[in-house]
Amino acid sequence: MSDDNSQHDPQQDPSMHATHEGAPPPAQPIRKSTLTVLAIVAVVVAVLIVVTGIVPRIRARKTLRETTNELAPPTVTVMKPELASASKEIVLPSNIQAFMDAPIYARTSGYLKSWHYDIGARVKKGDLLAVIESPEVDQQLSQARADLQTTQANSKLADVTAARYTDLLKQDSVSQQDTDNAVQQSAAQKANVKSQQANVGRLEELVSFERIYAPFDGVVTQRNTDVGQLVNAGNGGSPLQLFHVAAIQTLRVFVNVPQEDTEACKPGYPAYLTLPEFPGRKFEGTIARTANAIDPASRTLNVEVDLNNKTGELLPGAYAQVHIPVKSGPSTYLLPVQALLFRSEGLRVATVVGGNKAKLMQVVPGRDYGTRMEIISGLDADSEVITDPPDSVTDGMTVRVVQPKQQQGQQGNSQGNQQGEQGGPQGSASGNSQGNSQGGQKNSQGNK
Repeated sequence: MSDDNSQHDPQQDPSMHATHEGAPPPAQPIRKSTLTVLAIVAVVVAVLIVVTGIVPRIRARKTLRETTNELAPPTVTVMKPELASASKEIVLPSNIQAFMDAPIYARTSGYLKSWHYDIGARVKKGDLLAVIESPEVDQQLSQARADLQTTQANSKLADVTAARYTDLLKQDSVSQQDTDNAVQQSAAQKANVKSQQANVGRLEELVSFERIYAPFDGVVTQRNTDVGQLVNAGNGGSPLQLFHVAAIQTLRVFVNVPQEDTEACKPGYPAYLTLPEFPGRKFEGTIARTANAIDPASRTLNVEVDLNNKTGELLPGAYAQVHIPVKSGPSTYLLPVQALLFRSEGLRVATVVGGNKAKLMQVVPGRDYGTRMEIISGLDADSEVITDPPDSVTDGMTVRVVQPKQQQGQQGNSQGNQQGEQGGPQGSASGNSQGNSQGGQKNSQGNK
């Protein structure tokens, strides 16, 4: 028993001890191999991440740098200056006026008894427009006529007395003093007769003002009174304009012509009018007269254009444009206003010489047509004018001339590259792709 127990005692059996102690070592090589593989995989993954993250960024930066260097010179489009029309004319705004225009007031006070013409009615000179009832003036006229008769009777009596005294003086029957008194009394009565006659004439004129007549041939444009309305005499105080009459058979138009065009405005020169309500029609007129003096405030010449209006189509007060032909001078050109550069040294136009160099040309402006400007000198027909030059353009600056559609395509490429740079690797790829796609489409349209 003791022997058996000693054989199974692990502490005393060296072989058993060796067997139990030696079991773990075979597992150590397997664990190291696994760690090595995992480390290699991690390194590969890290390398892949670095490659896929940094390389596209480097490529994007390189592409952006190349594009930036390519687009460093400002991209511009050019055009040929447009030759202005050889036949020129001045076009100026104006208002049509009646040749004669008169407000009609009453010269005697009273109540309106009747009126005979309303607005729009055509009248002839001397037509009765209205009648004013003024009884007090009529009575004053009757009194003045009676006073005149009395004065005339006294004058006749004074004449008889003076003649009688003159005959008696020849017979020494009366004194010289009495005779002189009688003669001078006769002269005084004659003066009184003239005074009364003048008073009667004045009242007769006032009575005649009770009837209002048209002063000339024309059209009644206003009627501001009605039957029974109180009318005040004269055009002072609180006047009442009864009628307004305008002569429209001939119309006149006043325009202010700039000083540089005054040579084209001589009496007798032709002109014509255009109105928005008559598209495509021209109403011929003639320059009737000018002020023969330049207005120092506006540096313009006041010019009157008269035109026939027997048909009555044109109305006083209407807006019209007056066209005055101007003699053709040297060739001029037209440019859009965005092509002009306003510098401290004067007006300049940027042109392209040698294919890629900017040159600033000094030009002299002419008429301003709103969106376009006339250039009198400084350009020729072969000049390549930059349509919309940057404010920083200078003489000798390198520029890149492209077609308008190509310029839009390059702007799309540049925007795509910038978006890619800002968005990282994935944004770089998508931004470049989108920008190149847009640029390609716009370039394709420009080539077409």
